[in-house]
Amino acid sequence: MMNNTVFPLATVAVIFLISLVVGCLIGYAIRKNVWETRAENARQSVEAILAKAKAEVEVAKAEIQAQKQAAEAVKRDAETEKKAKILEAQEEIRDYRQKVEDELNRRRDEAARKENRLQQKEDTLDHRSSLLDDREKQLTQRKAQIKQQEEKVAGLLEEAHGLVEKQNDKLLEISRLDEEEAKKIVLAQVSDHLTKEKAELIRANEEEISARADRFAHQIIVDAIQSSAADTVAETTVSVVDLPNDDMKGRIIGREGRNIRSFEAMTGVDLIIDDTPNTVTLSGFDSIRREVAKRALQKLIKDGRIHPARIEEMVDKARKEVNDDIYEAGESALMELGIHRMNPELVKILGRLKYRTSYGQNVLAHSIEVGKLAGTMAAELGLDEKLAVRAGLLHDIGKAIDHDIEGSHVEIGVELTRKYHEPDLVVNAIAAHHGDVPKLSFIADLVVAADTISSARPGARSESLENYIRRLTELEDIAGSYDGVKQAYAIQAGREVRVMVEPGKILDDEITVLAHEIRDRVEKELDYPGNIKITVIREKRAVAVAK
Repeated sequence: MMNNTVFPLATVAVIFLISLVVGCLIGYAIRKNVWETRAENARQSVEAILAKAKAEVEVAKAEIQAQKQAAEAVKRDAETEKKAKILEAQEEIRDYRQKVEDELNRRRDEAARKENRLQQKEDTLDHRSSLLDDREKQLTQRKAQIKQQEEKVAGLLEEAHGLVEKQNDKLLEISRLDEEEAKKIVLAQVSDHLTKEKAELIRANEEEISARADRFAHQIIVDAIQSSAADTVAETTVSVVDLPNDDMKGRIIGREGRNIRSFEAMTGVDLIIDDTPNTVTLSGFDSIRREVAKRALQKLIKDGRIHPARIEEMVDKARKEVNDDIYEAGESALMELGIHRMNPELVKILGRLKYRTSYGQNVLAHSIEVGKLAGTMAAELGLDEKLAVRAGLLHDIGKAIDHDIEGSHVEIGVELTRKYHEPDLVVNAIAAHHGDVPKLSFIADLVVAADTISSARPGARSESLENYIRRLTELEDIAGSYDGVKQAYAIQAGREVRVMVEPGKILDDEITVLAHEIRDRVEKELDYPGNIKITVIREKRAVAVAK
């Protein structure tokens, strides 16, 4: 019983030991396998780290090589850019040197021209100085002569006083006239004597002044006219538009006249359609409106579609084109006269003169001509040529908008030029070119002279028959209103008035005084272009018949 019990325990113990040994062996084997696995993993990790490190080293080497190559490329680019910059700098230096040399040459040429101009002005001034010296000598001589004449007149007056006293006593004794009647007779005789002296002085002064001043003034005016000759253009208040056929007239009129009413309402111009073949007429006093209407109608005829909406569109386009043309006309006038600075608004107003007429003469062409004439005369006289040209161009600027603003064109022109800061001498020339205010400079006189030349030359302006006849009649009435005038005739289109006097009422010495009195009245009472010559003629005839 006991043996049976021990055996199983021994067996269990053996089995346990065997199991323990087997477990130990299995555990060792497992642990060895784990260690080997770990070792293999560690080896692989080390190899991976080494491979990574080697790759990183290769990458670093490649980057270093790339950086080295990039540095070399940058260096090469820098060298190339440096060379290019050096070449560019050398080229710029050569260009700058050439520009400097050209500028120096230009300035040398300009200096030479200025020197020549100054030399010419110096010669001119020397010549004028010599002329002034001669004139001063002549004036001195003239003063001496006048002084002698004054002394002579004083002596004559003293002698006359003595004669008056003697005649007074004699008249009182002989005719028993009272003192007042005798005084009237003596004063009448003295007045006749003084009138003769006055006429002689006037004639002498006129001959002396005319001998020199007329030739010099005529030469300046002729030179100015020759250097600025302008075409003669007559303008009217109507424009004619050609039609391709008469059927177009019906399309322009439209159903129940709606097209023509729309056209007239949008343009402000009368559209006249009559029996004249293939033409219609545009009538209106405003040349700008008439030009807009003409262009719009031409566009409508060319397009063929005529209805109120299309009419409005074409009128807007035509108005824009005309506004552009107005500004271009102002700029062209400035370029033609060499004027470089002017307010754009004033240039635009100046361009409107292209569509403004005065007595049939285009006002912009007239203004350009006045500017040229004034500049030429100013250059001849040694005055500011540019200022004279500017004043001549702007002298009628007020006429551009005198239909829209109340006031005369002189007042409007003065306000415009002051508003846009034109020089004071230009403003004064505009204000004084019709004699409304005193002239502050000789340039204002040149503008008046140039305006007269431009407006008075043959064909420059046209007048209505009524105004022309009225002016001639007024000339003859003024000349015939004086006592002793027998007949007066206005001839040469009103440029001359010939006055016939009765020889029994007006003496030879009195006709000079009469001519000046008629001249003063004509200047004061009449408005006329150019100059009017007053010629007084006294003729006494003696007739005898032999039988």
